[in-house]
Amino acid sequence: MASLTIRDVRKSYGSVQVMHGIDLDIEDGEFVVFVGPSGCGKSTLLRMIAGLEEITSGTVAIDDEVVNETAPSKRGVAMVFQTYALYPHMSVYKNMAFGLKQIKTPEDEIDRRVKAAAEVLQINDYLDRSPRNLSGGQRQRVAIGRAIVRDPKVFLFDEPLSNLDAALRVQTRFEISKLHERLGSTMIYVTHDQVEAMTLADKIVVLRDGRVEQVGSPTQLYDHPDNMFVAQFIGSPKMNFFASQDISAGSEVSVSNGQVLGIRPEHLIAVPEQDSWLSGSVDLVENLGEYILVHLTTDHGTGFVAKMDRAEIKNGTRLSFKADTKMTHRFDEASGARV
Repeated sequence: MASLTIRDVRKSYGSVQVMHGIDLDIEDGEFVVFVGPSGCGKSTLLRMIAGLEEITSGTVAIDDEVVNETAPSKRGVAMVFQTYALYPHMSVYKNMAFGLKQIKTPEDEIDRRVKAAAEVLQINDYLDRSPRNLSGGQRQRVAIGRAIVRDPKVFLFDEPLSNLDAALRVQTRFEISKLHERLGSTMIYVTHDQVEAMTLADKIVVLRDGRVEQVGSPTQLYDHPDNMFVAQFIGSPKMNFFASQDISAGSEVSVSNGQVLGIRPEHLIAVPEQDSWLSGSVDLVENLGEYILVHLTTDHGTGFVAKMDRAEIKNGTRLSFKADTKMTHRFDEASGARV
């Protein structure tokens, strides 16, 4: 296990700067998730920690030791990639043992580590199989096992679930969470899926355009987003934003010029129009079994979503809503910053 310190890390490709002074502290044993849209720099930052990308300026330190010039194999990190990258001609056992053989680890130690990792990942029965005889989830567990046997200080995961189907993603996400609980290791996990971030992380780092937008626990980011970008990125469906013209006159809330009011879909409460803050016409109803998502448009053309109990609602129906004032958020329209 290890702590990680990142100070003013920048990355440029020629004259194009893609990472703009990242500062980050990761504690020993934390599960930290880098999340953000495609192209925000999360995988680039992970690869700089691993040593697979050169740092233009700034420092990366593991356990207070700067590793900028340290080879990837000497940093004490192990990386699990999006693709399994297993050797098809080798058995599961040999795939997991290969890295240890390369560094001349004694055979008895290799055997001990491989079997211990297989026990943790529940793949003992697959050690003699070839990768082609495994499911996608089993192959990903083998790839994780290959990282575990190295006994790294820091585990790095680069979107490891994106090649799995929905059911396997849920199962493997659970297994990674239980793995962290068993090992207590420092883990850094990259994803664009905010559901993965919310369910796995002790701490989430939200990135946009090579900059850190906010760092905090899943609850902190959900309840107190620093800006409109984080407010929309964390939470599914994303937060609704309303301008002053969308709010009914005489409501218990008002929106100043230059501000927007944020309300999450699950916090909107359907009420009679005379008691409402805002109204809209139904454009689409998504029935998700346990609940429905109702897509609406206000009279001023603002689209929003309400999460509601199941009901028969037809397109074109007019619905009205309010919310608990404690569950509302205000942002500056120009900068997007929380007010």
